[in-house]
Amino acid sequence: MDRMFRVLGFWCLAMGIMFLAGGMYSLALLFFAQTVLFVVLGFMGFTERTYMYLFCGYMVVAFIGMVTYSFFFMPQG
Repeated sequence: MDRMFRVLGFWCLAMGIMFLAGGMYSLALLFFAQTVLFVVLGFMGFTERTYMYLFCGYMVVAFIGMVTYSFFFMPQG
């Protein structure tokens, strides 16, 4: 499971580089921060249950953030 967090870090890095090339600097910074988080967690050596709890917590925070942004902050029209 620790390898999967490193794989998530790799894909976040790839997305961050693409956002940087596209001029979307705030999203690139967000994905670079996620890259650091996933790679650091990948090398921590937790148990598989802990990694599952961390990933579920990450998904809850991501979904709440996405729904909050799309409902309250996204421009209409």
